Amino acid sequence: MNKIKVAIADDHTIFRDGLKIGLSRDERLDVVLEAQDGNQLLQGMESIVPDVILMDLKMPGMDGMEATNEVKKKYKDVKVLIVTMYDDDKFIIHLMENGANGYLLKNADPDEILQAIYAVHENDVYFNDLVSKALLKKLITKGNVKPTFKQNIELTERELEVLNLICEEQTAAEIGAKIFLSPRSVEGIRQRLIEKVGVRNTAGLVMFAVKNGIVKA
Repeated sequence: MNKIKVAIADDHTIFRDGLKIGLSRDERLDVVLEAQDGNQLLQGMESIVPDVILMDLKMPGMDGMEATNEVKKKYKDVKVLIVTMYDDDKFIIHLMENGANGYLLKNADPDEILQAIYAVHENDVYFNDLVSKALLKKLITKGNVKPTFKQNIELTERELEVLNLICEEQTAAEIGAKIFLSPRSVEGIRQRLIEKVGVRNTAGLVMFAVKNGIVKA
């Protein structure tokens, strides 16, 4: 069994230790890297590249926003889950537009953190009801934040079908089973959608779908 390699970037040792204890109870996860700021994280990643990073925002040296940008530039397949005390709308949208795969508050239930790790590892994105979906609806439909998408995008019927299923947080395998395609074909359509819309990841696709009324948040 291949374990999911997890990194924790947080300047509070007590919080890192608590997370490690919680994650160690799941034999499918392996904490391979700890860092107290973004610089230390990136240095550690030169030796071992995790699958998922649990990233705090406020850290000395390089903070979580800058670290997320750097990780996404150098390691596009690594998933970044923001775990922070800040539930500010602007932080959430900014980070998701810039490649973060999910956003959790530090008071999240341990089970939700586990669920989020599996979701981003398997499906690229995690939207929890408390933060992500509610804020997507509030921010995008009310126009408080205007994500930039390519203009005059025309999607095929198949692309729309896949986009709707992506917004239901279904995996490539689940989508493929529903519409009689291989997971690889579904992944190809997802990548084509990302390029057509002009976003960086699945989170951007969901934001595009909500903003354009393709799905309801």
